Amino acid sequence: MPVISKTLDYNGFVKKATRLSLLTLAEEAGSTLSAFELMIEEKKHANGTKGIRQHIDEAFDKMGGWEKITVGGIDWTKHSPQGATVGVEVQVSGRSDMLAVDIMHLKEKIEEGGIDIGIIIVPDDTLSRFLTDRTPNLTTAIKHVEHRAKDLPIRIIAFRHDGVGVALTKMRTNRGRF
Repeated sequence: MPVISKTLDYNGFVKKATRLSLLTLAEEAGSTLSAFELMIEEKKHANGTKGIRQHIDEAFDKMGGWEKITVGGIDWTKHSPQGATVGVEVQVSGRSDMLAVDIMHLKEKIEEGGIDIGIIIVPDDTLSRFLTDRTPNLTTAIKHVEHRAKDLPIRIIAFRHDGVGVALTKMRTNRGRF
């Protein structure tokens, strides 16, 4: 199972999560990374990311109660029995600048009261070197949060692979390249 290598909390995340009974849901979001094995080829840009994202999404889905927004919103949300809500953005594929969009989604939803705390799940800097070019990483997530949302209750969860294996399949582009 992937290793959570770093967790960073901003602006009273734990205090607010505890007060609103969301700490268990925050831990549940992180536990999605323990639901699968992540073996990769340790060669620069050798591994695709689609399968990683699919495993994380499947883990959220299997836990039950998590709602998925497919386009234009926060990836996953869940309400506590008391009515408070956690929002999770999973950024393991695409371009690293998509983190800015994810943070914008979290910020908007927190400010309008749609969610109470936000979580970003991202590969750590070690793992990202072995994933496709421009895959987001912990350093980029920190930069975006500290620039755009350090005043909000946000947690960054960074993870790395279990060990060495064969390269993860890459997606073909519309031009037939990987």
